[in-house]
Amino acid sequence: MNELIFLINKVLISGTVLGSIYALGAVGITLIFGILRFAHFAHGDMMTMGAFITFVLASIAAGLGIVAPVPLAIVVLPLAMALAAMMALGIDRGFYAPLRARGAKPVTLLIASIGVTLMIQGLIRLFAGVQNRSFYEGTAKQVFRIDVPFFGATRPIVFTEPQVWMMGLAIVAVLALHMFLTRSRLGKAMRAMADNADLAQVSGINTQLVVRVTWLIAGTLACLAGTMLALDVSLKPDLAFNIILPIFAAAIVGGLGQSYGAIAGGFVVGFAETMSVFNWAILLRPFRGSLPEWVPNDLSIVPTEYKLTVAFVILVIVLLVRPTGIFKGASS
Repeated sequence: MNELIFLINKVLISGTVLGSIYALGAVGITLIFGILRFAHFAHGDMMTMGAFITFVLASIAAGLGIVAPVPLAIVVLPLAMALAAMMALGIDRGFYAPLRARGAKPVTLLIASIGVTLMIQGLIRLFAGVQNRSFYEGTAKQVFRIDVPFFGATRPIVFTEPQVWMMGLAIVAVLALHMFLTRSRLGKAMRAMADNADLAQVSGINTQLVVRVTWLIAGTLACLAGTMLALDVSLKPDLAFNIILPIFAAAIVGGLGQSYGAIAGGFVVGFAETMSVFNWAILLRPFRGSLPEWVPNDLSIVPTEYKLTVAFVILVIVLLVRPTGIFKGASS
């Protein structure tokens, strides 16, 4: 039973945490692709930018002597999300909107987004430096332990405070997005424009408003995902740059342009990465005496340093079997 608890700690909790980050990031990417039809490679750095905005606001709150029963990052997060949303809208106004007005093709916007990536990284390093920071500097992360003696286990289920916030806020964000897309008039307009932009414009939908709201939502979710990731690990200038490719893989696996597909794809990729580096031989320890000698002590599928490749293996398989993704997303 201890082996099962270890499995829960290392796979279930870790996979849910990683999947939540991927899902929140993939939703922003898939919304932008669904409305504007281009891959926004700067989304990972928007996540990093949002995390730094939260860190600055939390530092200001700490300097003012504000005390709260929860991390200050959570207290200032709504304001940080609002600021990040406005900055995302400003990025669109400053870089992508002029290109769209000139009839730029999606590949041109994609290349422009790579330039925006480098710009955001440079600005972060210019104003914040290159050192790692922690939202818990000077304090320790609260650790929760749930004992399960009724299963005969002596090992508790362990998770940290940031992981609790991450999973809880991810659920809230997904439910809020679902309500917005299905119940609000503007959300239905976004879905209509994602299906057919020309038909939506002819039918009287304010497409410019839809584009602005798309960037606001993408910026909000990017800030939330970046802050949650920084709370769980550490804050650095390339915080989310290294996971932008798995996030894109999650969006493509779920179906580009499909918000629910992005959520499903995020958790598929997150759990697959976590399970691929888990040492499954741990579950066989009670039977080690009866196992053949050739059974190795490490049954992880891939070494930890190659975990990133798992997302692309899943991506290739899905594209071969179902090119439009799980939820039949857009192909162009």
